[in-house]
Amino acid sequence: MSTGSKSVLCDDRELPMSSITNRAVANMKRLVVIGASGMVGSYALRYALEDPAVGVVTSIGRKKLGVSHTKLKEVVHGDFADCSALAATLADQDAAIFCLGAYTGSVSATQLRAITVDYTIEFSRVLRESSPEAAFSFLSGNGADPTERSRLPFARYKGEAENALSAAGFPRIYIFRPAYIYPVEPRKEPNFSYRLMRAIYPAFRMLLPNQVIRADDLARAMVDVVLQKTDERGKFVFENRDIRALVKLLQLPAA
Repeated sequence: MSTGSKSVLCDDRELPMSSITNRAVANMKRLVVIGASGMVGSYALRYALEDPAVGVVTSIGRKKLGVSHTKLKEVVHGDFADCSALAATLADQDAAIFCLGAYTGSVSATQLRAITVDYTIEFSRVLRESSPEAAFSFLSGNGADPTERSRLPFARYKGEAENALSAAGFPRIYIFRPAYIYPVEPRKEPNFSYRLMRAIYPAFRMLLPNQVIRADDLARAMVDVVLQKTDERGKFVFENRDIRALVKLLQLPAA
């Protein structure tokens, strides 16, 4: 694993050219996925690799994923507080799917802010310089507070990160604010609250459907929005209800 601001390209294989033309490859999208080892990011990576409109997917993370695919370029980057070494990797990208984050209580308040705010700002700075026309799909959270005055650190930090992205100058920014994200696949839950939510999910989904979203549905929506052809520019915010509506619009199985 790299340390400091160094990055290591783990898989630089090119797309097979036997069945597609150079022109077709040039028209395919180039996406970068940050946080592909996480619950939502792993699905985002999967759907990006499966999408025929995508030619190359670059995954950037602190460790190798153990995933092999002809479309995948994997970069190990040790320090997201300094993303300068990623400038060449981030050049000529069409979009970024940013799913990097940490659970409240799993790290200190200082670390939580660094991961939520500082890493987002630093990555977006380098991406904007390297690919100024890239779209940006950002995993925020329910209750994110753009006023940055919330008493809840998570809400305050997510709001701060959203504000920084809004000011970064990207042509299109998609902010996703999911409520409870259902993991879909079995996993070790990070704390008691998540274990409880998983246990009561069937009832919760029936009683309060707009307060839940499946991890795979959320991830695919985050990928699909940046692949849509549109002349619209600006920031688009999707609350949990909006994400579910988007899922239906994209004809995905809703939670």
